[in-house]
Amino acid sequence: MKMHQNGSQNCEILPKAGPFRLPDPGDGRSVTAHEPPISPGMTSNGNVLIIDDQPERAEALVRLVADAGFHTDVITDVNNSQYSLGTDSDLDVILCVLDLKGVSWGEARRTLREMDVQVPVIMFSDVADADRMMTALRLGASDFFVRPVEDREALKRSIERCVRQRQMRRELRESRRRLEKAYTELRGTVKVLEQDQQAGRQVQLRMLPATPMVLGDYVFSHTVIPSLYLSGDFTDYFTVGDNFVIFFMADVSGHGSSSAFATVLLKNLFARKRSDFLRRNDDTVLSPVAMLQRANKELMDLAVGKFATMVVGLIDTQENTLRYSIAGHLPQPVLVSREGARYLPGEGSAVGLMERANYEEQMIQLPESFMLALFSDGILEILPPKNLIEKEKYFLDVFEQSAETPEELVMRLGLDKVDTAPDDIAALFISKRG
Repeated sequence: MKMHQNGSQNCEILPKAGPFRLPDPGDGRSVTAHEPPISPGMTSNGNVLIIDDQPERAEALVRLVADAGFHTDVITDVNNSQYSLGTDSDLDVILCVLDLKGVSWGEARRTLREMDVQVPVIMFSDVADADRMMTALRLGASDFFVRPVEDREALKRSIERCVRQRQMRRELRESRRRLEKAYTELRGTVKVLEQDQQAGRQVQLRMLPATPMVLGDYVFSHTVIPSLYLSGDFTDYFTVGDNFVIFFMADVSGHGSSSAFATVLLKNLFARKRSDFLRRNDDTVLSPVAMLQRANKELMDLAVGKFATMVVGLIDTQENTLRYSIAGHLPQPVLVSREGARYLPGEGSAVGLMERANYEEQMIQLPESFMLALFSDGILEILPPKNLIEKEKYFLDVFEQSAETPEELVMRLGLDKVDTAPDDIAALFISKRG
């Protein structure tokens, strides 16, 4: 049977079509409400389900609710209704008679609670009894009315309050879903980035030279400690011809993949010029100044906003001499010998900052026994003093304290206990025992 109120509100007395189904909390099924859709152009302040086993009383309640602008569904034959409730139901509030025949609302409400279906319920009774009211509240009722309802505005306000409550819960549930989805997507993105970073880190590690590299009395070794998976600090050394060893230390601005990419460019540059020396008789690689000029041009041409401080050196193992050039690099190389420890002088602009950068070449005769140490500026971040002048003095003092081997120096600086540094740290050691 269908009833129409004022030709605008649709109220349906649901037909008999099987037993009244409330979800079994143990069967794991998600049950949804089967409600007739609101007609196009129809306005509704919320969706209300009226449960009353007496059609006449139900019809009277429908008139009250429909006149207030709510869309209503009605169940009168509770035992034979197919109406079901689920977590995604569009239902906003239930109006239910406290004493139903053939079904316990208390059992129904407890089932709904176990399913976490938060549909507010307003209870009705024909008797103004305090015990009945307390029973309704214990069953989870949001409000309680005695019929016939004399204060229609109070009922309307109660329904509106329940509708707002239900809508807020929907919004919270939807917000939670969106957050969970965003979190899942973010975790997936982060995992992919981590995998990419780890893969890039493995590639970068394979780019580093063998450590140690032993050439007669000379020993070349290095260590790199990244602040992230990828490092913007890089070092390399390799032989050229019979007597020469080329080395460089680079500290690229920034961190992460873009800085690491710049180190790939520098590695490739030195590899190309080494090949040019062997195959084309091009001796550019034997000139530290010329290599800095080429590095400056290629970083400028790359146009990624990256620059690098560098030290490029050439050791002649036959003459035991060092030619080097410094491009804005701190700390400066430290030479340790029997006479003590000292910084090697040199000035020049970082590569990748300006097209016409000037570099100067230094040449020294190396002691018969020495250790040459080059660090990126990340080492300054972990030194105890607070200002740069004190840090540089402290750093030199560490070398003065009988640092016989690179291993001893690494331990004295605490680098053997650093897994991840606040800034990338690269170190290159060149030793000779006379």
